Amino acid sequence: MQSASPSQAASRADRLVLLPAVDIAGGQAVQLVQGRAGSEQRFGDPRAAAQRWQDSGAEWIHLVDLDAAFGRGSNAEIVAELTSHLRLNVELSGGIRDDESLERALATGCRRVNVGTAALERPEWCEEIIDRYGERIAIGLDVRGSKLAARGWTREGGMLRGPNLELLRRICEETDRPVIASGGISTLEDIIALRDMVGSGVEGAIIGTALYVGRFTIEEALRAAQLSTTGSKSA
Repeated sequence: MQSASPSQAASRADRLVLLPAVDIAGGQAVQLVQGRAGSEQRFGDPRAAAQRWQDSGAEWIHLVDLDAAFGRGSNAEIVAELTSHLRLNVELSGGIRDDESLERALATGCRRVNVGTAALERPEWCEEIIDRYGERIAIGLDVRGSKLAARGWTREGGMLRGPNLELLRRICEETDRPVIASGGISTLEDIIALRDMVGSGVEGAIIGTALYVGRFTIEEALRAAQLSTTGSKSA
């Protein structure tokens, strides 16, 4: 999950904002099993995946350079190509740990960067860049049980096991920043459950494997993310 400053495209209270994930390793779109390096399931060209989500109505993608995140290389050319050619908003993550890597990420033209491991290792630096760049910075928090963990540890909820709603509720109670859920979403019911937490502070949800393996379509997910006119807007 992550905490982000509100943005114009992602602050509408009438729906849950969805961010289809495009994780890149070795030039391919992949999804990891429980966040572990070396556990990739490959799903072809990341350009095709991103274009598919855009054509289907998504307004954001969560773009991750996994090789940069794990310190084993870079997919900078593909990242730059995607951020420059897509119409949708890009949240970029992977290997952003210092001023140099942050400046490179922002220079791609992405709407927002997601800082993960550095949030644990360099919290003072994260405070500085939030002060400097505001809503262009999101802080990603991976969780194992009730403890924060660097990328590569098992995320709470696991793969396709549903989001940890109770943890999200507690996080929303502790911060006035919008929260984006990530990890475990496997059904449309999961999206609806998160949608019903919009009034409590959950702004969006990152969806990965469930889309790639066909648990539901992005069109179905976007419809499920719409708040009903009679439904509750808080959990």
